[in-house]
Amino acid sequence: MDSPQVHSDFILTLACPDRVGIVAAIASTLAQDGWTINESQQYADPDTHRFFMRVRFAAERDVSLEQMREVLAPAVEPFDMDWDLHDATAPMRAVVMVSKQGHVLNNLLFSTREGQLPIEITAVVSNHPDWRDVVQWHGIDFHQLRVTPQTKPESERFVLDLMERTGAEVLILARYMQILSDDMCRRVHGRAINIHHSLLPSFKGARPYEQAHRHGVKVIGATAHYVTADLDEGPIIEQDFRRVDHRSSAAELAAMGQDLEARALVQAVRAHAEHRVLLNGMKTVVFD
Repeated sequence: MDSPQVHSDFILTLACPDRVGIVAAIASTLAQDGWTINESQQYADPDTHRFFMRVRFAAERDVSLEQMREVLAPAVEPFDMDWDLHDATAPMRAVVMVSKQGHVLNNLLFSTREGQLPIEITAVVSNHPDWRDVVQWHGIDFHQLRVTPQTKPESERFVLDLMERTGAEVLILARYMQILSDDMCRRVHGRAINIHHSLLPSFKGARPYEQAHRHGVKVIGATAHYVTADLDEGPIIEQDFRRVDHRSSAAELAAMGQDLEARALVQAVRAHAEHRVLLNGMKTVVFD
C-alpha cells in the first residue's frame, strides 16, 4: 500500500454564514500547531451575509492532507463551513476542449509550457482534427470525438471518464463550439470554465465581430465564467475589454477580440488553479 503524500505548504478555502470569531479560530488553530500564515484574504458579503476566506500557510515539516484536515476540523465545525484544503505547490490537472479556433488553446499551451500557469494539461478533446499535431507536439494526448445529437451523451461520458482517469480537477472550454447538456453542466459544476466574446451591445450567432463593426461598437471584450445550464450566464471569473472606434475594421476587431479572449481565459484559469475563486450564488469572490 502506497504511503500518503505529504506536504508543507497548504491553501485553505472556506465559505460559511458570517459571524464573529471565524478568522480567530483559524489563525489560532494554525498557530498552535506550528504553522505560519503567508497569505490571508477574507470577505464578508453584506447581501448574502456569507463569509469567504482563503489562507495559505506553511511549516518546515511535512504532513498529509488528511492529517491537516484533522488538525483543522475542530476549528471549522462550529461555523457550518463549506471548506477545502489543497496542496499549494501541486499544479491543477486539466482537460481542455476545443473546436476549430485555436487562439485560446495556443495561449493555454504556451502559458502552461512556460510555467506561467499552475496547471498540467492531461488531455485535449476536440470535435475536429485541426489541432492534433500542435497538441501532440506539446506531448499531450489528443482525442477527437464525433459530436452529433445522437452521439453527444456518449461523447460527454467519455470526457467525464477522461477527467476521472487522468485526475483532472478542471475542464477548460477553449472556444469549444458545442453546447454541453444540462446533465454535463451539473456534473462539472464549479469546475468547468468557458470563454466567450462579450460585446456591447452583445451580438449572438455567426460572425459577431462583423455584426459589431456594422453597428459601430465602441467597446469589445471577453468574459470567462463557470459553465452552467444557462448558456453563457454562469458566474463570472474574469473579464477583459478594449475601447475601439470607427477606424477599426471587422478583421481588426476580430483580432483584438481573439487576444482578449485568450488573455481573459488564462487569467480565469490561473485564479481557479490557485484556489482564489469562491462561488457566491450566481457571483464569484475572486481574491487577489
